[in-house]
Amino acid sequence: THQYIKMEIIHKQDEDSGKFQIMDGQNTAGQIFYSWLGKDRIVINHTEVEPAYNGQGIGKQLVYRVVEFAREKQVNVVPLCTFAKRIFEKSEEIRDVL
Repeated sequence: THQYIKMEIIHKQDEDSGKFQIMDGQNTAGQIFYSWLGKDRIVINHTEVEPAYNGQGIGKQLVYRVVEFAREKQVNVVPLCTFAKRIFEKSEEIRDVL
């Protein structure tokens, strides 16, 4: 069972793109990929969760982490990824970054 393991979120980025990964020990539970659109917007391109971690809120956690990042950087988010778009539709409290 995974719920006892403290999962950590790792951020990797280069000049024009990046990703957040949720790590369960050595395993990647899920990741979300973004790219910069100019200096003031980031595009969420893709969210993926490993099948073993489905239904645990991993994807949603990743979207929320990008929202946090956008707030820190004071930039807007363009949710191109259909999964991320659904999270924004359901979650009013994160729409300030749109």
